[in-house]
Amino acid sequence: MCRNILITGGAGFIGSNLAKNLLSKGYHVTIIDNFSPQIHGNKTYLSDELTGKVRLIVADITNKTAFYEALKGQHAVIHLAAETGTGQSMYDISHYTNVNIQATASLCDYIVNEEHDITNLIVASSRSIYGEGKYHSKKYGDVYPIARTSVTVKKTFEVLCPFSNEANLEIRATDESSKIHPSSYYGITKQVQEQMIILCARLRNINGFALRYQNVYGPGQSLKNPYTGILSIFSRLALQNEKINIFEDGMESRDFVYIDDVVEATSKCLNTTLKGQHVLNVGSGVPVTVIEVAKNIVSYLRSNSEIEISGIFREGDIRHNFADLALSHQVIGFTPQWSFIKGLHSFLDWVLLQKDIPKGTGDYNKSLAELKEKGLLNG
Repeated sequence: MCRNILITGGAGFIGSNLAKNLLSKGYHVTIIDNFSPQIHGNKTYLSDELTGKVRLIVADITNKTAFYEALKGQHAVIHLAAETGTGQSMYDISHYTNVNIQATASLCDYIVNEEHDITNLIVASSRSIYGEGKYHSKKYGDVYPIARTSVTVKKTFEVLCPFSNEANLEIRATDESSKIHPSSYYGITKQVQEQMIILCARLRNINGFALRYQNVYGPGQSLKNPYTGILSIFSRLALQNEKINIFEDGMESRDFVYIDDVVEATSKCLNTTLKGQHVLNVGSGVPVTVIEVAKNIVSYLRSNSEIEISGIFREGDIRHNFADLALSHQVIGFTPQWSFIKGLHSFLDWVLLQKDIPKGTGDYNKSLAELKEKGLLNG
């Protein structure tokens, strides 16, 4: 049985919640994390709920020596550590590749070449590997539109049929057998990550899971990272009664999955009796528009923020995507328990209790300026 578990990036949002869950089940948890300032700010320590209860290694996973030391004596590895964010990946390409791919290569080197007792490998993949995801054409059946560009969105923000070039498609839930064609460098690195882990697990005949997380949210997520997480960004702006700038027309949609559901799905991978290697979606299975997100946040926080539909398009952004969860339910018995509204209110109640939310919007404006300077914001 897996008793010793290493969580890479375990001080982060998903990792810390997962660590608490595993501790409650009697697992011995080791965390390796570099406490990236972009995510953690000046914080370089674990929460009180984890301090003294887990083994903590403060190191970067690109440090192979430190990573190998953390892997010793483990029975399972949950590989969460990665650079995240679509926009930033479009210009910080070498860094994303080094952290997301090269560090995963080190993990695979260890699994394949070293003596160990690891029987379970779980990697956090992403819905971003699907690119624009699955759609249906009345004439051509299921289709997979190519990535939108600043040229194509001048006609419409909606995706175009790859055969007719018309915007007359119906969105479908994206299943795991759907076409893989990421539209960002971040998505490419996640695709490579999951393929490496699944092959590595197959070579050593151990259990391997690549979990394609949708947009994860909930209490504990970073309120300091201005590059990713629209719920965090919109909440900060709403609390300060600042204008909320919504890209495109606000009708783009995402599948928001609550942190408790993500933790449950991930922990199930440690206990399933179904052996082998599996690629699974983890989401809510329900699309929510960005304008709906903004309106609910402003309303719940009783904010005076103005919601502005800017028409701006960010290169690498998808239009719609939501998960088909049939296979996840079949393989690990996963069924999400949290609706978006229930989860959003839980998140916002937590936000209202935080004392270290950055004041002002300088970091957020800086992130937008960087994207514009790189030619990645258009409109």
